[in-house]
Amino acid sequence: MLYSDLEKAQLECAKKVVLKDSFKKLELIGGIDLTFENLKETPTKAWACLVVIELKTLKPTYYKVVEGLVDFPYIPTFLAFREMPLMLELYKNAEVKPDVYFIDGQGIAHPRGCGIASHFGVETGEPTVGVAKSKLVGYAKDPSWKKGSYHYMTYKGKVVGAVVRTRDYAEPIYVSAGNNISLNTAIELVLRTSIYRIPEPTRLAHNYLQRIRKEA
Repeated sequence: MLYSDLEKAQLECAKKVVLKDSFKKLELIGGIDLTFENLKETPTKAWACLVVIELKTLKPTYYKVVEGLVDFPYIPTFLAFREMPLMLELYKNAEVKPDVYFIDGQGIAHPRGCGIASHFGVETGEPTVGVAKSKLVGYAKDPSWKKGSYHYMTYKGKVVGAVVRTRDYAEPIYVSAGNNISLNTAIELVLRTSIYRIPEPTRLAHNYLQRIRKEA
């Protein structure tokens, strides 16, 4: 597939993104992460994990892992085309569906307004939040060193996300709405679910995958 086709698909996806709260209840938050047997090889074996936590207690209530072959190469800003097939398989096979999904990646804070969190949200119709450890696009001042502080991130004159301090003196993370959720609610949920730097749903999914990868 040509880059132009991929860009067109992302631009079409961006038009379908809904940036308002569209969930009926808010009790379970899920986190999705992927890991690869060999990052530098294509194709390569990969695992996708969903961890669901209870918002009230932050305790995990459900785990699900799927294994598959990833045959799309890693290309910056086109992460969804590499990781989405396995994520969708995970979604379809999960017995528990959380009210909101945290995705390890970007939402609308993307050059074409449709990062992997937005892509997954549009594809499934679920409320999604992009929770990234590094910035892809945008500008924002660094927040103070106190947990809960944040600054909105702008790109081409538009607010696309926020730089959020989730723990005192820890490096900030980059939060953006994916789909069917507002940015302010996304920030609030990230802060409510953060004990460490990374919110619990995606942190637990990442840790679980590291154990599986080592065992494999």
